[in-house]
Amino acid sequence: MIPAAIRETISKALDIDPEQILEYPSSYVESGEGRFLLCKIADTKKILATGKGDFFSRLHGSYLAEAVKLCPLTHENRLILNKYLPFTLPSAFGRKTATFGVGDRLGLATPGHIRSFQNSRAKPVLAQQSKRELSLTGRSYEKVLDDVCFAVFQEGYRGGFGADGDHLKKPEDIVDALNCGYTMITLDCSDIIGRGIEGLSESEAEILYGDFPEEYRARIENAYLSKGFPIDGEECFFSRDDLIRCALIYSKAMDFVREIYFSYLKKADHPVDFELSIDETESVTTAQGHLFVAMELEYNNVEITSLAPRFIGEFQKGIDYIGDSGEFEMQLKQHAAIARRFGYKLSIHSGSDKFSVFPIIGKYTDGVLHVKTSGTSWLEAIRTIADKNPALYRKIHQKALEHFEESKVHYHVSGDPARVEDPMLRKDEALSGYLESDDSRQLLHITYGFVLEDADLKKEIYETLERYEDQYCERLVSHIGRHLKLINLSEE
Repeated sequence: MIPAAIRETISKALDIDPEQILEYPSSYVESGEGRFLLCKIADTKKILATGKGDFFSRLHGSYLAEAVKLCPLTHENRLILNKYLPFTLPSAFGRKTATFGVGDRLGLATPGHIRSFQNSRAKPVLAQQSKRELSLTGRSYEKVLDDVCFAVFQEGYRGGFGADGDHLKKPEDIVDALNCGYTMITLDCSDIIGRGIEGLSESEAEILYGDFPEEYRARIENAYLSKGFPIDGEECFFSRDDLIRCALIYSKAMDFVREIYFSYLKKADHPVDFELSIDETESVTTAQGHLFVAMELEYNNVEITSLAPRFIGEFQKGIDYIGDSGEFEMQLKQHAAIARRFGYKLSIHSGSDKFSVFPIIGKYTDGVLHVKTSGTSWLEAIRTIADKNPALYRKIHQKALEHFEESKVHYHVSGDPARVEDPMLRKDEALSGYLESDDSRQLLHITYGFVLEDADLKKEIYETLERYEDQYCERLVSHIGRHLKLINLSEE
């Protein structure tokens, strides 16, 4: 791919062995009079630009000859790449296309993610990070999208991808993500949704309901009471108590959603998919609750792309579904029917590794849904490290043990490190077995922030995964591919 003369020029200019110049053939592209190729040169990825023309001249880099330069993977160069190679820009996909979020805490997983979707009907949301994840990893929306766009270029991927500002709660964070070019916003209403409502007696709930303006109460009572709403062939009714509790749980959240939608999302200068998250709450989303939210959104002329309810059972991080799959199926069937009625997608949050219920999800959503995964790609990175650098794995495991209790503040998990065998007692070849245990998966899943806070550990993690890039990709293709196949999003 790289002509011998140019390889020789690079070798001499940088005083390196030609074997230290590796290329990514899928990235090769011609634009105007220029030719562009992603290379790894002395373990650092750069764009090799040759020729001439506007694209060539605008890229920032070091000239090695008159028509040859090496360009670093900087934010400035990413913006230039986006301008001349539009396939490296994120897109919005709307309500009818299946989408699948694959968060990446390190910025190294995207090539594997892209390859996972080669035979899938779903479109990948490759840039997906919450504010909490950004804080714990020391990254920014800009950096996350930079890494993804360069990986899209590396893979020569032209199938389209999304960028999700995930679980955002504050207007300023939404503005930040939109200004960076994110094409999906997931609004997290968990801080505003009413809590403790399920535990109230009917009389207590009635008293609180009386605090709402009379006009509001009259409107919703007229809209919901004494009426049947067809859901999947059956009538859904609201008792007065049902309606009161829906209002107490969701009314303030609906005001917030309306404000965000009209003040920010409708004014964005590019198409944006709008996802509403009502899943991170103590209250399971009933059919009446979902229907109330959907109808209130419609009343307020707010158009969402997808909605994530709080399902029955537990969708804990990094492990399979916990609960009665029969009850889950009955509830999911109702939620999917409501989403279809109002024209948006059902969204499955904490969707990593829920293998036992994926076929149910695929059955009732019929290929129109959104799924969020995140930490499972981090766990596949740890699995790769366990196989390729056992000493580093043991250090990560120890760091995780030291900070498990602190990390639990941010997550609801049932994993118990006391049930995890000391890694010093295991042989090197048995270390990857920790990634098969729910207890150790959750131990490693939720402590990533403290692991990456250790500069020495972080450096060694990146060095190991960059050295074994292909192996990490293979693991991701297999693991994410299993998700897609069971949800019936794979065309294989």
